[in-house]
Amino acid sequence: MFGIPRNDLDEILRVAAPDLEALRGARIFLTGGTGFFGKWLLAAFDAAEREMNLGLKLTILSRDPHRFLEQWPEAKNRPGWNFFEGHVAEMPTLLQRFDYIVHAAADTTAFSTSAEETARARAITAGTERVLELARTSHARRVLFISSGAVYGAAAGKREGAREEDFRSAKTVTPYGEAKRAAESACVKFKGDCVIARAFAFLGPHLPLDAHFAAGNFLRDALRGGPIEVRGDGTALRSYLYPTDLVAWLLGLLARGRRDEAYNIGSDEVVSTEELARLIASEVNPSPEVVIQSRQPQGPQNIYLPSITRARNELDLQVRVPLREAIRRTLAFYRIGS
Repeated sequence: MFGIPRNDLDEILRVAAPDLEALRGARIFLTGGTGFFGKWLLAAFDAAEREMNLGLKLTILSRDPHRFLEQWPEAKNRPGWNFFEGHVAEMPTLLQRFDYIVHAAADTTAFSTSAEETARARAITAGTERVLELARTSHARRVLFISSGAVYGAAAGKREGAREEDFRSAKTVTPYGEAKRAAESACVKFKGDCVIARAFAFLGPHLPLDAHFAAGNFLRDALRGGPIEVRGDGTALRSYLYPTDLVAWLLGLLARGRRDEAYNIGSDEVVSTEELARLIASEVNPSPEVVIQSRQPQGPQNIYLPSITRARNELDLQVRVPLREAIRRTLAFYRIGS
């Protein structure tokens, strides 16, 4: 489904089979089901249904499900799937029963105006309030809210990575991060079972190639034959989780995460943006040139990293796909799809 390799889906089923089994027969409401996270979750649920016959019932909220289903007709008429049109911040009251709600709707676009930022912040906070109201009225067992590492602000700029405990003293540096913090606060105040996933950076099939994500831009440049352009001085530090691990981690949180706890979702394989560009270039033949925009340091080093100790120790969630392998799989996906 969605062109995602069968081997990737089989890998998710091997790792997450017990967590998927815990969802047997569940009615799940999914926001953001047509985005990057959503495609991978839907493909995993579809593969699990075919292999494990779980009897899941999915309601998928999308602002434009008709366009999505035209682009991806394999998602049409899937048994137990219902696409629901609407914006999460304006979602009407649904008189349905759901066991689990996965709130993954999030616009991560880099906006240039304060009006756009304000509109996105409203969508994040109002959308989360609507989702929590649905959880109340439908007596959901659990809500999984997909937050962001942006809630840590400067605390994510440590080489050892932001810890979940840093949230209490952290100060955000973007309106997006502040809106996610407000949404998390609403989840904690919610008198129900809620688990929070603080998502960092990812690299894999369906990652946008023409957005503001460095990894996606580097992949785009490489697939075009180069040069791969690195903005800034190339010293920014990031880590990237492959989507098979992402889905296994989200399913682990949904099935086993501790109530009212937050968990960082990301990798601990740290790489500079220059190193990432050169890794991608090395997997393309002929290898494209890597161009560093500026060799002059542009202020303090740009670092955005998670500590994943809690997820690893409490839930035994592991990074199973190393970065070079993630790059190879992603390049293969886009070559086949081009």
